[in-house]
Amino acid sequence: MSFSVPSIDITAYVQGGSAEAKQSVARLADAACRDVGFVQVHGHGIPDEVIAGLASAMDDFFVGKDLAEKSEYRTPPGINRGYAPPKSEATSLSLGVEPANKMNDFFEAFNIGLDRSYYPGADLPEGDYQDNLWPSDEFREPVERYFLQARQVALTLMEVFEDALGLPEGYFEARSRNATGTMRMNNYALTPGLAVSLDGDLRGMGEHTDYGVVTVLWADQVKGLQILGNDGAWYDVNPDDGALLVNLGDVTARLTNDHWMSTLHRVKPPVVNGTIERRRSVAYFHSFDWDAVVEPLPECVGEGESPLYEPITVHDHLHAKLQGSRAGVANTSAVRESTRVRASL
Repeated sequence: MSFSVPSIDITAYVQGGSAEAKQSVARLADAACRDVGFVQVHGHGIPDEVIAGLASAMDDFFVGKDLAEKSEYRTPPGINRGYAPPKSEATSLSLGVEPANKMNDFFEAFNIGLDRSYYPGADLPEGDYQDNLWPSDEFREPVERYFLQARQVALTLMEVFEDALGLPEGYFEARSRNATGTMRMNNYALTPGLAVSLDGDLRGMGEHTDYGVVTVLWADQVKGLQILGNDGAWYDVNPDDGALLVNLGDVTARLTNDHWMSTLHRVKPPVVNGTIERRRSVAYFHSFDWDAVVEPLPECVGEGESPLYEPITVHDHLHAKLQGSRAGVANTSAVRESTRVRASL
């Protein structure tokens, strides 16, 4: 089977293009979301120097500090902020899929997100808008600069998705007035240059779907990311030059009654010619307000179809997923997704 991730250029939305230009982009986005669930996004508007500043800050933290220093910023599983050391998580548990070794994803990460300071005057629960933990101002400045621009890309994609689904203007904005959002900086913590033979015990990041509405991903062009095709096989994916990889999350799959795909993906150890090559990635996860109810949209339930998902709030959905990946408690509600993982080749 020939497999590729479609590309779209969202310049028309970023720079205020014509209605015709926007509709052309929306049609391409609709096809990509139905067929693959991943898309290479060009014309996103994030300057190269902002991405370079982010990458440099990551290097200073992940490589420039030893494990003891980094662990000063570790938080308990219930706090989705700060540092997570290697082999402290099992992402596949967010689907209820038990790995051979329970907490064995070989990446380290640092999380930040939208806290209550982004929404002054709003009465928001701390648990859904947790305070950030910053190692230093030198780290915070470039990371936050990229974070805000990745957030804007996600909001622009909400406009694209409204048009692609034929929804009224502002439909998603009304559910994102106090949007939840988390950014995870990943470093695949295996020694560069180390010779390895792959086995089932060595995993970069386990099989999972993303939890929210849409994910905006910057990544090194190093092998590792794989997505599950409709034929049940896993395919390697790298970002195009200058592109961001964008994929849909579970909330969007639920809204569209699975007409749009929350695609299963994983990260294998970044091995090139039998040796480890360093790999970094940064994922911005955009979701709706904490109390927004997610259920299939009437516009997306076709004639003769039934809703595939029961209503659930964003809070309850995200809590169940995070209890799996971060706290080791298998998610029992992701039946459709876990069945696909177990059937994969």
